[in-house]
Order: sequence, then structure tokens, then C-alpha cells
Amino acid sequence: MEYESYISESVKNKTIMLIHGLWMTPLSWEKFKERFEMLGYNVLTPGWPGHEGNVEDVRRNASEKIADLGLEEVIEHYENILMNLDEQPVIIGHSFGGLVTQVLIDRGYGVAGVGLDAAAPRGVHKLTFAELKSAFPVLSRPGNRHKAVGLTFEQFHYGFANNMSENDAKRVYDRYAIPDTGRAVFESVFDDFSRDAPTNVNYKNNKRSPLLLIAGEDDHTIPAAVTKSNYDKYKDSDALTDFHEFKGRTHLIFLEKGWEEVVDYIDQWIENTLE
Repeated sequence: MEYESYISESVKNKTIMLIHGLWMTPLSWEKFKERFEMLGYNVLTPGWPGHEGNVEDVRRNASEKIADLGLEEVIEHYENILMNLDEQPVIIGHSFGGLVTQVLIDRGYGVAGVGLDAAAPRGVHKLTFAELKSAFPVLSRPGNRHKAVGLTFEQFHYGFANNMSENDAKRVYDRYAIPDTGRAVFESVFDDFSRDAPTNVNYKNNKRSPLLLIAGEDDHTIPAAVTKSNYDKYKDSDALTDFHEFKGRTHLIFLEKGWEEVVDYIDQWIENTLE
């Protein structure tokens, strides 16, 4: 199985699993991975199905391996990995990886969870113009539900890197961006119409692990107002839930200038929460 290569890497009480989001691969975690390792963590970066390996290969094979990939398949992929680790890690996810993180800790995995600019589970209804505009490249064509859909550079610049210069954003786009499953976007946007949506979580779950939701003030794809609404949904749970907003940050909060501060904040939260 694909997950077997990660099992031996687990280190007791100091393991982090990073889960990337849509239009990215595990390579996008390279800066976070290096800094967390410098802080003494063992860091796992397993990709979504079809997202592992060389970025050029992923781009070339996206229509075959990624098209029509559903969120439940992604979630089950990470469940298989987590079930076979000797020690449960802190799970940290970005964007749709942050949504996957919330589902996983609701299902009993992880000693803690962190969502960076996390896509919201079913039941969070705060929508903004920026969020809809960022999703429009996928939602504009119903047939995209069963395709691997790429973002143009202009769309990426608006949705992910709106505070970056064009040159800096282009370097990020060329290094990390891939076409990705349109199905996951449709499942998330229209999840209220399905009682069995893969985005379901029990907001009143008192037994789940601690959760930290981090927002970027200037994020267009998952605006801070959405993340705050996501946080507020957990108000009736006795389980620890924290929220923090970084000023002037975008959807690339883990790659843009000042990303080190985000790692250090998470590290301190982990220390304070799990001591």
C-alpha cells in the first residue's frame, strides 16, 4: 500500500502530518517541513492520491489520476495512513487539507489538528464575493465536476497570492501549481444538499482532539470571515477550539513572506496545548 513508506518515520510525541490542499502537492510544504524539523519534529507529508512525485509528472497525468477524485477518497487515504502509525501525530492541513484535518480529528485521529485557511465543513454558510470569485473557474462549468481543472496564472494570483508581486507569484505558480479535481470543489460548495456529504463533522463532539483554526486577513479563497464562522460552529463543544488571524496574509500563508511566524505560532500552540 502507498502509506507503508510513512509508518517507520513516526517518532513518539513529536510527529506532524502536513496535508496539502487543492492545486498543490506535498512539495508546497517544503519550507514548513524544514522549519518544523529544525524545531525537533518528525514531519510526514503524504500527498493526496495522484499528487505524489515530481510536479511535472503530476501535471502531465492529472487528467488520468486526479480527475473525479472525491473528498471521501482523500479522507480514507489519510485514515489508512493514520491507522498504521505507531503514534498519532498533530495533523496540519491547508485549505481543503484543513477541511480534511477537521474531518479526521472528528473521526478520532490525531492528538491535535490545525487548519490553515481551511475550507469549511458542511454547515458553515458565510460566503463572500472573493470566495465565490476564487471558486468560479471550477464552478462555471458543470462538466468540471469530473475533470482535473487548472488555474490560469491570473486566477492563481487573485485566489492564492493577491498580496504578492506578479513576479513572486509567478515563481510560486511555476513551482507548485497543478490541475486538480473539480469534484472536491463541487462537493464542498453544494454539501448542504447531501446529508451524507464527506464534509460532515460533529461540531458538538466533546471527545475530539484540540483544534486551531488560522486565518489570513487578506485571503481571497477562504476569507477570514469564513474561518471565523467555521470556528464559531464549534462553540457548543467542550473540546478545545482556538482561532487566530494573521494580519496581511493571503491563502499562501505557508509560503509568503512571514511564513516562519506561522510555524512558530503553531509550535507554541502545540507546546501549550499538549504539555
